[in-house]
Amino acid sequence: LVMVFYGSNGKSNPVSMENKVEHQAKNQITYDIHLPSDLGMLYKVRLGLQSLENSISQLSLRHFKMQNTSTLDTFSLTINKTLPLSLNGDRWIEFPVEWPLKEALSVVTYHLTVFSTNILSERNLVHMTACIYGTYGDTGDRSLLWSLQNVQQGEDNESFLVIMDAVELGELDKVVLLISSKTDCKLDIKKLHLKEAVKEHPIYVFEVNEAFSVNANKPEIQREIPVSLVIRGDKQKNDIDNNLHKEGSQTRNLAEYTIKVYTGDKRGAGTDANVHIILFGNDDKSEVFQLSQSLEHQDPFERGKVDTFKIKTKKLGSLHSIEIGHDGKGFASGWFLEKVEITDASRNSVYCFNCNR
Repeated sequence: LVMVFYGSNGKSNPVSMENKVEHQAKNQITYDIHLPSDLGMLYKVRLGLQSLENSISQLSLRHFKMQNTSTLDTFSLTINKTLPLSLNGDRWIEFPVEWPLKEALSVVTYHLTVFSTNILSERNLVHMTACIYGTYGDTGDRSLLWSLQNVQQGEDNESFLVIMDAVELGELDKVVLLISSKTDCKLDIKKLHLKEAVKEHPIYVFEVNEAFSVNANKPEIQREIPVSLVIRGDKQKNDIDNNLHKEGSQTRNLAEYTIKVYTGDKRGAGTDANVHIILFGNDDKSEVFQLSQSLEHQDPFERGKVDTFKIKTKKLGSLHSIEIGHDGKGFASGWFLEKVEITDASRNSVYCFNCNR
């Protein structure tokens, strides 16, 4: 049994539960733990099992109590969970420390979607973990390949969903991937999408676009991937959905814009990069919209093609300019944009923004 403590001054290294003080009662064990530095106000504990490589032993945890022997601050929690959480499952559970008069963090279920080209065929040969970092610490290394859900397979790509519970991380910052294998194999990972299970947005996008080759000479590869993009979604629309029963008048403040994007008919004009747009009007500007769901084509922004997108945002007044661009991802990501046409149905207006470069 190993524990990691998180406090306002940082986190501890994994503390192994070896120093037993006494068996006070049946199925109850007390440990003495000496932390090498003052972690400040503790806000989270991660508790787990070290390597289970050759066994499937389980540990049922009922109740947890800790006390600072100098201040006598005491925290207790009913857990009622068994580790690992399923056969070969996640070996860690996290819980927030709830002190009197302090608001505790909450436990969140995260959905991590991994986009790859060959991970399903290689999954039995390779071990892959992710450690997610945010404002409130990290998740520690979590195994990604033990429970694949919602597996989607296309012609040249595939994706699967990993579900993990962790104390909320706040704004996400980066993901550290660790890939290892005892045999030669190559893992081609495109990107990761990460969001809270109960929320549609924000979606944190981590672009990887790398083939990892592990072999006897290089049995382990670690990569730190900063967040590439945060898709916030149409927050105003969400707010209106939430408050519809309070006032319907806000609905009248939304406008729907139809955006037609013309990709030039030149060699190499198309792009597979992620394209975004911001609309600027006399009254306001829109949030950033990712142009990903073309009404005509599954693969948008190809040579000589027109892609149509619909967005809803607050009324912007008369449009005078746009910002449009992409993140440069993918092979030969350069894009020749001919023009953008935007129709505002509420004003019965069509705006044309020529680019031709």
